[in-house]
Amino acid sequence: MHKVALVLLGAGQSNRFRQKGIPKKQWLRIGEIPLWLKVAKEIFSLYPFANFILTAHKNEIKYTQKYLDSFNLPFKVIQGGETRQESLQNALKEVQEEYVLVSDIARCNIPNAIFQNILEQIGKYDCVVPYLKVSDTLAYGEIPTYLNRDECKLIQTPQLSLSAKLKDSLNTDKNYTDESSAIAANGGKIGFIEGSRESQKITFFEDLKELNLPPPSKRTIIGSGSDIHQFQKGEGILLGGVFIPCPYEFVAHSDGDVCLHALCDAILGAIGAGDIGEWFPDNDESYKNANSANLLSRIVDFACNVGYSLKQADITIFAQTPKLSAYKIAIEKSIAQILNIPHFCVSLKATTTEKLGFIGRKEGVLTQANVVLEYFNWNTN
Repeated sequence: MHKVALVLLGAGQSNRFRQKGIPKKQWLRIGEIPLWLKVAKEIFSLYPFANFILTAHKNEIKYTQKYLDSFNLPFKVIQGGETRQESLQNALKEVQEEYVLVSDIARCNIPNAIFQNILEQIGKYDCVVPYLKVSDTLAYGEIPTYLNRDECKLIQTPQLSLSAKLKDSLNTDKNYTDESSAIAANGGKIGFIEGSRESQKITFFEDLKELNLPPPSKRTIIGSGSDIHQFQKGEGILLGGVFIPCPYEFVAHSDGDVCLHALCDAILGAIGAGDIGEWFPDNDESYKNANSANLLSRIVDFACNVGYSLKQADITIFAQTPKLSAYKIAIEKSIAQILNIPHFCVSLKATTTEKLGFIGRKEGVLTQANVVLEYFNWNTN
């Protein structure tokens, strides 16, 4: 039996798919699992592949691995590139097998028969490609040139290629949109099998209406976080992104905004993505005096990218000093803006500790935060 590696491409930024507040398409939830995991689980058992490779965005590699570990899927996660071709080239560095089957996460409903028909062609061609016949009239150019539709093909994935031939064909400055075009341009022999309308690629958000995918789970997700910082003499502190004049400042590597730090941990805790210390370590000089609003924005963006919608935030600040009542509304509005949720979805309480403990001794501030998230509801039916 020929040895075949499987490569799943899932590192794209989904630029044509996304608008503000919409996740990357590979992270849309099917029930509670992301779309890429649905695809990986389905393809995993179709053939005794000798190697399993999945490309992911560099910021999502660790998070992706956590899902793979949860389902005992032996994929090696490889950092993707800026383009599909760069991601594929990165993946191919891990391929030693004679053949490689490449599939795109964006084609998430490929019938099993397509995979079987492609794999039955092993040894016959340099690249095996599924295609659809063209039924519409085809023209291109501002002054249109009309093509014979009977001689045209709509090319799909997955595609099976001779690994060595594919690697050689991609060793160029030219950018190809699939394996077959690269191999054909370098003298390779292409074999065609009939594709399927079910193998529609998700390119735009509207494409989801055609796929009949199971909807996302409606489960509510809760996260909590806390942070403490000590006082030293200074001219003021930041809480929730709002400057509060007082004879103190926080002892901190960043700007010390305990309110925003607690929110970072609450969101990360809810989605299972580590903690603020892992994301922005205090031994990394690039985060020295970092703006905590920018750090929280990065966490919010990540949560959105991987399929979550933030719904509510509830924060309690424990401080004997300074008095915060005059700043509460400003802090709520600042947090709402960073979290991209309405002001009425943010609740801030401030309390003392009745002069008890380090807070009562005016040595520092403690903040606790809770957040409510849901899986992004892409199902508009």
